[in-house]
Amino acid sequence: MNKNNSAALLRMFLYLCGSASCALSFSSVCSAQTETPEWCKNVPRPEYKSLEQVPLNDPWFEVYKVAPATFAIYEPHQAEEVISYLIVGTKQALLFDTGMGIGNIKALIARLTTRPIVVLNSHTHDDHVGGNWQFPFIYGMDTVFTRANAKGSRQDAQAEIAKDQVCGALPKNFDPARYSTKPWKISLFVHNGFKVNLGGRTVEIIATAGHTPDAISLIDRANGLLFTGDTFYPGEIWLYRPETDLPAYLASVKKLVALAPEIKLVLGAHNVPVAQPSVLPQLDATIRSILAGKVQPKSVTGDQAIYQVAEISFRMPNPLPAVNSNPGPN
Repeated sequence: MNKNNSAALLRMFLYLCGSASCALSFSSVCSAQTETPEWCKNVPRPEYKSLEQVPLNDPWFEVYKVAPATFAIYEPHQAEEVISYLIVGTKQALLFDTGMGIGNIKALIARLTTRPIVVLNSHTHDDHVGGNWQFPFIYGMDTVFTRANAKGSRQDAQAEIAKDQVCGALPKNFDPARYSTKPWKISLFVHNGFKVNLGGRTVEIIATAGHTPDAISLIDRANGLLFTGDTFYPGEIWLYRPETDLPAYLASVKKLVALAPEIKLVLGAHNVPVAQPSVLPQLDATIRSILAGKVQPKSVTGDQAIYQVAEISFRMPNPLPAVNSNPGPN
């Protein structure tokens, strides 16, 4: 998901930095033209101080152990602050999302486990599938949206590295002019209720369409872990894109609320990895109140509005479409 559509600015930026008439080097010109983005001033987020960091000293990723054999792979240098997860069993490991594709996530994973890797995406927006191409075995939901995104995208990727989207330096071997979300192949189509046996550990897919048609969550029942992708994360949840389905989102959140009693940790895909299960009923109550017209927007910009109740916030269409916020039993 792009926080700003800055592709045009990026092209001008690259032109200026790459022009033969530039008297300075690429790096010095770019440094001179880059101002610290506003979002960057909030990084590092204070919540990370309480988490166990794995000292890998990678220039792009930070890794945190959030549960036994469970690692949050955080990308703090890009505005999405995307988080992928490595879930390790005794026979294989599951990589839940592969991030932006800016850093070398395959090399990073090799430093965390020697188990064979299965990739599964929480959904297929570009910031969650950027490293898919590096892995030979990928599970995918059987949707038109998934198959279309597996073809890759240059435009979406380029917007992610506009100067207001990057905090600090890009990796040394990264070529911004050639950056794209590379195509990847689906090895096996999966579905709601599909279980992945990792060896001594099983995770189950919960279809949670709404943010996108192929959005899923993962539950590790034995360890009380719920991985929610972009259905929930601490921060502004995006529910305004053309592929967003608000009635489906309501039904998906309802599914997650029903799981709350057996959950110890909720692990979202942006900003901060760990939340308490009490956030799930709050999420449900907030989105229903907004769609019922009981909450006024915090701000409105054109066809988008931001709504916030306590710590839960959404970016949604303006005006809101008519949606039954209490559809009854699912």
